[in-house]
Amino acid sequence: MSAEPAQLTTHAEPVMGTVFSFTAVHGDLPADAVRAALAAACRILHHCDALFSTWDPASPVSRFRRGKAALGQMPPEFAEVLQECAAAKEASGGWFDPWAMPGGFDPTGLVKGWATEWALEELRTAGLSGALINGGGDVAVFGSPADGQRWRVGIRHPWRADALACVIEVGQDPMTEERGLESSGGSGPWGPGACPRGGGVPPRAGTGGVPGRLAARASIAAVATSGPYERGAHLIDPATGRPASRAASATVTGPSLALADALATGVAVGGDEALAVVAGLEGYAGYLIRPDGSETDTGGIAFAH
Repeated sequence: MSAEPAQLTTHAEPVMGTVFSFTAVHGDLPADAVRAALAAACRILHHCDALFSTWDPASPVSRFRRGKAALGQMPPEFAEVLQECAAAKEASGGWFDPWAMPGGFDPTGLVKGWATEWALEELRTAGLSGALINGGGDVAVFGSPADGQRWRVGIRHPWRADALACVIEVGQDPMTEERGLESSGGSGPWGPGACPRGGGVPPRAGTGGVPGRLAARASIAAVATSGPYERGAHLIDPATGRPASRAASATVTGPSLALADALATGVAVGGDEALAVVAGLEGYAGYLIRPDGSETDTGGIAFAH
């Protein structure tokens, strides 16, 4: 006798200049409790937008960038994001550097992932058995959509808005009951069971640790994608301060969406060189589509077939 399908609630919330889509797996929670949890998660996103929007001249981050507010006058969330940005800069080998942006400190390349993690944690602590949040292509999940299934995340094709470049499986693996992002390290040049799609990027020797607060989150899996295909030449090379992109599309997976978001931004700017940095980070993996259409990855990503 087959199991009944899991009860799901979906929601779409315009915030942070994009639309966040939610899929909530009820588990044992009643529908009204699920709706309350989703509302609380959306409040978190709007709160983060109010704090970190560089488009709002009155936001704390805008005032800080203009020198109108000192660090000691910032809300407590600002210090946390500052720490995470410093850790992400170190982990990315400098390819992500919010201090090198025109106009001053700009955490945009990390803060959407950070806010999404906070919102996802709200859903987890509310008692849902699983959830997915997709914030404009940056995805964080926990649990599974149904018994024996993993979450599937489509990666948009950079030149065909109506097509997918690939589909990645994340979340709980029904075979191992562990989180669904294979480690990029381990036995063999590509890690256990991993198969590179393109030429492949071997892990860089001597880089295994993720510093600071961006070490693995115990209960989520994340997929972040960056590239110039939607907003044009908006990515900045920290070394020059000028627009640059050595990728048509860059995707990074791992246990923290904040760090995956920052690393994907770095790979979109640095291409193969930045992807090699990702290859050396324990628990993280990357997939790159180059401007000429060729593909490569670090291994460690569960591509759906």
